[in-house]
Amino acid sequence: MKKMIIASTSTIHGGNYLEYLLPTLEILFKEATEIIFIPYARPGGISHDDYTSNARSAFAKINKAVKGLHEFENPIEAIESAQGIFTGGGNTFLLVTQLYQNKVMDVLATTVQNGTPYLGSSAGSNITGLTMQTTNDMPIIYPPSFKTLGLIPFNLNPHYLNADLQSKHMGETRETRIKEFHAFNKTSVLGLREGSWLEVNGDEIVLKGELTARLFKKDENPTELETESELSKIK
Repeated sequence: MKKMIIASTSTIHGGNYLEYLLPTLEILFKEATEIIFIPYARPGGISHDDYTSNARSAFAKINKAVKGLHEFENPIEAIESAQGIFTGGGNTFLLVTQLYQNKVMDVLATTVQNGTPYLGSSAGSNITGLTMQTTNDMPIIYPPSFKTLGLIPFNLNPHYLNADLQSKHMGETRETRIKEFHAFNKTSVLGLREGSWLEVNGDEIVLKGELTARLFKKDENPTELETESELSKIK
């Protein structure tokens, strides 16, 4: 049975890395003593070692050890034997490319599907959807495919922001970009705001946090979903 926390972000304003999620993560990873961290997204170009160190420091607060996937000679075996998995945020194009190059995209999907607890934040959440095509990230590298884990039946747009009507910025809003996606794709998209996350238990998907999420469906007006909404029926 799937057990996942899919978070918009790892850090909310004024907080420390993963701090706001730690009580939830204690429950998610209650049976795990060691978490495998996937550092491939490398936010700001941080090294795999430094990124893993950040995750290690956060999980130490709930008495969990962390080892980076890059530290293993055989990443496939590492994923298959993991007690828990965390994929951090950063650049989704880079993350997806590395998952394919290291041949762990499919095994990661299977392992989580079979019940290994999973935490994703930002890019690590993007990949739980059907494709990575609703990421906010710059295409710094060309992945072999946009197809991702398919662990939830829709796509995500993490860090979702409402349009600021007072702003003088003339670029596209998040809503405009998602409408562009829907000009060519039918997949529903959930705009997940900062401090919000999805809690997945088996086939049940529940919106958590204090804020609503914005749901976009092709050829329909977007709708706001209240916290504690059950989302498994979204297609």
